[in-house]
Amino acid sequence: MAAEFHKVARVGDLEPGKGMVVVVKGTRIALFNCDGIFYAIKGTCPHMGGELGEGYLAGDIVTCPWHGWRFNVKTGKNPDVAVVGVRTFEVRIEGEEIFVGV
Repeated sequence: MAAEFHKVARVGDLEPGKGMVVVVKGTRIALFNCDGIFYAIKGTCPHMGGELGEGYLAGDIVTCPWHGWRFNVKTGKNPDVAVVGVRTFEVRIEGEEIFVGV
């Protein structure tokens, strides 16, 4: 089934090096701005449900604010344990609007 894209924010809403939480059709998604390129991953950490969109972003690695689990925002994978990861979502930019495919 093809992804259905939903507007979640505007480019100016998210500074480079930051993340935010958006909700699309009941799914919590963490949206990140990595030097002007936007990435989206599942918003809750698989460990205990911490909000990844509120985590610390260093380069393309976000650290969960609750217990420090880390994920690459491009791939969804934990950089230390390859079998641990979160779902990624496609992001499209149209003009100044950000869309995420779910």
